[in-house]
Amino acid sequence: MLFKLYEKNNNPKDIDKIIQLLNDGGIIIIPTDTVYAISCNGMKNQAVERICRLKKIDPSKHHLSIICSDLSHISEYAKVSNSTFKLMKRNLPGPFTFVLPVSSNLPKVFRNRKEVGIRIPDNNIVKDICMALNAPLFSTTLPREEDEDIEYITDPELIDEKFGKDVDLVIDGGIGGIKPSTVIDCTTDNPEIIRQGKGELNN
Repeated sequence: MLFKLYEKNNNPKDIDKIIQLLNDGGIIIIPTDTVYAISCNGMKNQAVERICRLKKIDPSKHHLSIICSDLSHISEYAKVSNSTFKLMKRNLPGPFTFVLPVSSNLPKVFRNRKEVGIRIPDNNIVKDICMALNAPLFSTTLPREEDEDIEYITDPELIDEKFGKDVDLVIDGGIGGIKPSTVIDCTTDNPEIIRQGKGELNN
């Protein structure tokens, strides 16, 4: 089902419906400041596992990422050094994924992992959902076949046509981007860009 939201002035009741769905273990497709992503309440282990099955990824081997509402929440889910926190503060919200050592607060699907990707997208729809949820959003990009039309991961109506039967809700936040986030490995004292995407890192 397609559900329209806007960058501002959304009806709080609409956000509440989405929060209820996420708290019930539902999975949704959301816009971000980069590409559309499949998401769920990051604290609901079965929902995270459901997305991993849909995406055909092995959570013990694949990079897993969560979206936080702001910097103050990151330390609940990951270990952040002072220098990394300053780097993140200079660049977030924005099109970046910071890979950090994982904490023990995330559900068991994360337990065998040493790291987790952290995102704070510059997108008000995601911010509103994340703040109302009071939990991180687990997030992964939409799967795409190599020869498939790019519109099937950028146009909400076509996204709904392709994935609507596999997820509980597709949020229409307008046409999405095609360039993923820039990924920075911050698990050591020397942060390293491991994927250059949309974001240009401000060191």
